[in-house]
Amino acid sequence: MTGERIRISEIFGPTIQGEGALIGQPTVFVRTGGCDYRCSWCDTLHAVDSAFRDDWQPMTPEAVMMQVELLAGGTPLTVSLSGGNPAIQPLGPLIDLGRREGYRFALETQGSLARDWFADLDVLTLSPKPPSSGMKTDWQKLAECEDAAGPQTKTVLKLVVFDETDYAFARGVAARYPDLPIYLQPGNHTPAPPDAEDAAIDMAGIMARMRWLIDRVTHDRFHTATVLPQLHTLVWGNLRGV
Repeated sequence: MTGERIRISEIFGPTIQGEGALIGQPTVFVRTGGCDYRCSWCDTLHAVDSAFRDDWQPMTPEAVMMQVELLAGGTPLTVSLSGGNPAIQPLGPLIDLGRREGYRFALETQGSLARDWFADLDVLTLSPKPPSSGMKTDWQKLAECEDAAGPQTKTVLKLVVFDETDYAFARGVAARYPDLPIYLQPGNHTPAPPDAEDAAIDMAGIMARMRWLIDRVTHDRFHTATVLPQLHTLVWGNLRGV
C-alpha cells in the first residue's frame, strides 16, 4: 500500500459526465476535499469549505480504486477527479493504479497548481475562473499546468460564463490559448446546500443565459468555442452525488 492518503469528499456513479469535453460519457466521480479558491458561486461547497473537513475521509489509492471498481462493476470506464481542487491531493499513485487496470482518468482544475502526474491523465480540463467568481487567475501557474500535462494528455479549457464581463474574459483566454479546445457553459446561480433534498434550480435563468451565450458566440463568430449546458444540472438540478 502507498503511504500518502487522499482526502475524499465523495465517490459516486456510474453516471454521465455533465459538462466539457467528455459530456454524456459514463463516468465514476472521485471528488476530493479541499480547495485554494473560494468562488462566489461555488456549487460544491461540501468539497471546498473547511467547515466540512470532518466529512472528508482520508483514503489510500487502493481503497479508492476498490470503491471505483465496485461502482463500475469491474468494467473500466472514465474516472473523473474533481473537487474542490483535486490538484491539491496526491493523486499520482491512484492514476497509476487505475490505468494499470484499464481505467481512464480526467481531471478538472482551475490551474493554480501544476503536478507532474498531469502527464498521466487522459484529459486535463483547465478551468480558469472568470471575474464573477471573485477570484484572479495566475497566468504563469496556468501555463505551468498546461506544460506539466505535456503532449500525451488531451488538455482543454472550460469556462463558466454569467455575464458580459465573464464572456470577455473567456474571449481573452481563447486568445491566449488558440490551440486548446474551449468549452463555455452558462453559470448556475442557485447552488443547493450539500444536504438539501430540494435541489431545484433557476432553470429559466440558466436557459436564458444559455440562449444569450449562444447568440454572443454566433454573432461574434467565436467559432472555436463549444457552448454546452451543465447537463447534469438540467437533469438533476443541484442534487449531490449524481
